[in-house]
Amino acid sequence: MLATAGGPPAGPGWAVEFKWDGVRAVLAAAGDEVRIASRNGNDITGGYPEIVAAGIGAGRSVLVDGELVALDAQGRPDFGLLQQRMHVRGPAPELRERVPVLFYVFDVLVLDGASLLAEPYDARREALLGLGLDVLPGVGVPPSVPDVSGAQMLEVARQHGLEGIVAKRRAARYDPGRRSPAWVKTALVQTQEVLVGGWSPGQGRRASTMGALLLGARDRAGRLRYLGHVGTGFTEAVLRDLMARMAPLRRERSPFDEEVPREHVRGVRWVEPRLVGEVRYRTLTTDGRLRHAAWRGLRPDRDPGEIVLDLP
Repeated sequence: MLATAGGPPAGPGWAVEFKWDGVRAVLAAAGDEVRIASRNGNDITGGYPEIVAAGIGAGRSVLVDGELVALDAQGRPDFGLLQQRMHVRGPAPELRERVPVLFYVFDVLVLDGASLLAEPYDARREALLGLGLDVLPGVGVPPSVPDVSGAQMLEVARQHGLEGIVAKRRAARYDPGRRSPAWVKTALVQTQEVLVGGWSPGQGRRASTMGALLLGARDRAGRLRYLGHVGTGFTEAVLRDLMARMAPLRRERSPFDEEVPREHVRGVRWVEPRLVGEVRYRTLTTDGRLRHAAWRGLRPDRDPGEIVLDLP
């Protein structure tokens, strides 16, 4: 179930959770058998052995929804840290120790073979708390605050450097695969999932790699819109990885369904829009361009076909 973007809803009947900056995942467990799947259904079990070994399925069978996160020194989710684990299957003990991953569980969908999808949020939340998952190593059940001002919770999130909040209607069922108005997300950090449509050569110390990526996302009609370019937020390792991934995707013409400004086309190498990434940005210009964008990383948990403009 996905949230719509918007301001904190007013009035009673809502519970507010913090928005966690990580990778959405569902986990199925029965005894020692555990499977973790990303939002696009990919099996990512092998990437998180500490979560597999946590014992979520001990004595029962469950299907739970949550977020995989890596925390910084202040205990806040750090997407940049998580990037070091997202592409690794069978991580070495040194990597697991350097970048431990936690699983924050915020919903339970199936319990001992019985579907809870039609149950209201409050009933699912009660069932979740009854599982006692927060005593397991590497597993947490984050707080949910009912009938509180969303604006007040947003300010708490701001003070603690969190990504934002998600307000959930307490009487609502769980609708899998749907972006529902029963869940409303309010972000403090502006982010956008993007498709890479090309790259321009770098200069100076980056002359042998790229200077910037040309980015896009599809609108509701399915057209690939040009959102601008990003040239910051890359480490040397990230640059090398991106160049290797883009090499087999080269194409002769622009993949965008609108004209790219001439000043952004000079020297560009176009690629098939199959790589999904994420940027943070300050504002959106009147002509639909991301302003002051910085690269956050690739999103292997997303399919190219689902990357649409996700703006309030």
